[in-house]
Amino acid sequence: MSFRLEYKSSVAKELRKLPKADRIAVIHKIELLRDDSKPDGSAKIKGSNDLFRIRHGDYRVIYQIQKSVLLIMVIRIGHRREIYRNL
Repeated sequence: MSFRLEYKSSVAKELRKLPKADRIAVIHKIELLRDDSKPDGSAKIKGSNDLFRIRHGDYRVIYQIQKSVLLIMVIRIGHRREIYRNL
C-alpha cells in the first residue's frame, strides 16, 4: 500500500530555510512516508486527532494521514523550538 504525498504551499518556503544537508535528509525522510506512514520514531501530536511528526536532528516534519484516500499531507517543517507553535 503506497501513499500519495502532498504539501501545503508554505512547506516549500520552510524547506528553503533549512541548511542544504538537512534539507536533503528531510526530503528523504518525507519520501519514505510513501511506504510507511508511521515509521520508527514517528509520534502522534498530543491534542490532535490526525497529526504526526517525524524528526531529523533539530528539525521536525508535521504531517497528516488520510487513510481513506491514501494521502499524506505535509503541513509544516521547522526547527523544534518553533514548530509546535500555532498548530
